[in-house]
Amino acid sequence: MATQKERMLAGQLYKADDPELQADLERAENLALAFNATPVNTDSRQNALGELLGSVGEGAYVRPPLAVDYGYRISLGAHTFVGTGAVMLDVAPITIGDHTQIGPGVQLLTPTHPLDPLQRKEGWEGAQPITIGDNVWLGGGAIVCPGVSIGDNTVVGAGSVVAKDLPADTVAVGNPARVVKAL
Repeated sequence: MATQKERMLAGQLYKADDPELQADLERAENLALAFNATPVNTDSRQNALGELLGSVGEGAYVRPPLAVDYGYRISLGAHTFVGTGAVMLDVAPITIGDHTQIGPGVQLLTPTHPLDPLQRKEGWEGAQPITIGDNVWLGGGAIVCPGVSIGDNTVVGAGSVVAKDLPADTVAVGNPARVVKAL
């Protein structure tokens, strides 16, 4: 029988109160605290980020504070910038391309919960991955929901809620975000 962590990694429903997953959450919280408290422009800050996240591309820069669930399911592309106050709940993978700009207070949310009230009461959870392409700009306060992919060169307006995939080379705004312009 699969462990809860194996179920989570496989994209199946799992129970987050599992001791192995709780240990992973505690590890990430401690690493995030260390990253968030490390002085600017030091090797130790970049090292802390590299230890926290699954992968960090060359020249990627994250302004603290950063909040994550596990950290190891996040991949930042080269020369990507993440503004202060980002929340990246990485129960499922979060993949961010190269040269992407993420504004302050952006939330990337992979967790889902069953619609069935009994399953929720029993503590079952799930997740769907988020993929953000190259050269994307997410305006401050944007929220990207579980299972969403955003195509290369797309701009998402500040405060937008992205609940469905967005194609490449577009501008999307609103709640829910909708394409308003082709680039």
